[in-house]
Amino acid sequence: MIAKTEADFNGLKEIGKIVASIRDELVRRTKPGVTTKELDEIAGELFEKAGAVSAPKGEYDFPGYTCISVNEEVAHGIPGKRVIQEGDLVNIDVSGSKNGYFADTGISIVVGEGEEILKKICEVAKEAFEAGLAKAKPGAKISGMGKVVHQIARKHGLTVIKNLTGHGIGRSIHESPDHVYNYNETYDYGLLRDGMVIAFEPFISTHDEEVFQTDDGWTYITEQSFVAQYEHTMILTKNGPIIITE
Repeated sequence: MIAKTEADFNGLKEIGKIVASIRDELVRRTKPGVTTKELDEIAGELFEKAGAVSAPKGEYDFPGYTCISVNEEVAHGIPGKRVIQEGDLVNIDVSGSKNGYFADTGISIVVGEGEEILKKICEVAKEAFEAGLAKAKPGAKISGMGKVVHQIARKHGLTVIKNLTGHGIGRSIHESPDHVYNYNETYDYGLLRDGMVIAFEPFISTHDEEVFQTDDGWTYITEQSFVAQYEHTMILTKNGPIIITE
């Protein structure tokens, strides 16, 4: 989507604020002993209260209001009976719509006292996001954002997941550009545009560079790595990106 009007900006900011508040509430509630289903039910109540719709459920009939992935799970984890434990790596991904506008956000956290490597990949995911954000300028190559993400990962002795990417968003949950890579994809000649709305989401991995889907048809895992994500939706402008999910 290319945001052009005041209505576009206001609509995007409204749903961005909603999904960000749900994300933050779920982060606060993610404690040892809670199940991922209990967290998801909180999200469902908050979506209803805000007059918004869960994007995974509304657009794809996903079996949950949010995607909650734990430890070996990287993305699209289905909320269920799994009990959160001290030291778990948990990814909370919240996307939704209201009045025809969409926003998407996600964050990985370590519950309580966890292994240092888990804390490290969460910190590096945020650092990589901020490095990519500095490249988010109209007229710049889309691949430039991914290039610096990969550079940050390698600087810390880590890598990126290459088959999970950011994407365009706005009037639907997935739009053009289809991919905002987390590495320098040399075949991607696309340019960032003024008003373009994108969900930018670095995935930082301890080792593996690809995920694969499990038999449940939704959840993505790696063979032997831990992965952290950091995601925001933003509107690109000549005066700098506007992050609508902070």
